[in-house]
Amino acid sequence: MNKSRSIRVIIADDQELVRAGFAMVIGSQQDMEVVAQASDGAEAVTMAETLHPDVVLMDVRMPGMDGIEATRRITSLTAGTDGTQPTRVIILTTFDLDEYVMAAINAGASGFLLKDTEPETLLNSIRTVFQGNAIIAPSATKRLIEKMMQDGYAQHGSLSGGVADTTGTVGATGADSTNGIGTARPTYTDPELELLTDREREVLVEIAHGLSNQEIADKLFISLPTVKTHVAHILAKINARDRVQAVVFAYDNGLV
Repeated sequence: MNKSRSIRVIIADDQELVRAGFAMVIGSQQDMEVVAQASDGAEAVTMAETLHPDVVLMDVRMPGMDGIEATRRITSLTAGTDGTQPTRVIILTTFDLDEYVMAAINAGASGFLLKDTEPETLLNSIRTVFQGNAIIAPSATKRLIEKMMQDGYAQHGSLSGGVADTTGTVGATGADSTNGIGTARPTYTDPELELLTDREREVLVEIAHGLSNQEIADKLFISLPTVKTHVAHILAKINARDRVQAVVFAYDNGLV
């Protein structure tokens, strides 16, 4: 990845005013540029195929092809012939609904944010995704893990490629293998879990609960740089690409 060039962004939204607003925010940054704007999912896919952007900001509800299907198609594209990385997608919507979160992640999105996100948060999220990490709105993260616990992980399948064992090794339903609400809990744990220190496990649990790094620091009475170090170590030890995969790992191994 060439860090000296600008992050190339496509904005996909059926409302011109919304596109203009995002374009203004992104255009104010020296390290970003808006290379195209799409009014529907099909147009976004065509533009992504031609322009090979780094990041696509994708609305969910658009006429014709919706944002979820467009995301699925864009994330299946290979990297550009000029050596650029595969395009990453951030779902940006007014609808903070469970089905959208799950669908976005399963479609390969690297992030899920609400349209009322602060401009600085949006810009930082674009940079985070560009670097190969994932972001998800804290409220969505909290409900994502709750929904997984209620419905059962097997129903949703592997998220974002998955880091946990997906062979269906789930413990039988019973008092010793449930989370207290009747959902079967795994009797198998990944060996990577043993690599985590007690403090790293604490941090991982809070990540699974949807807390930000600053919130984890405040709750555990440690500094923000220390939390960031713990998070980096956790992701490396459990072979997770991002926090979303860390949430799945925590659930799969019965930490939440």
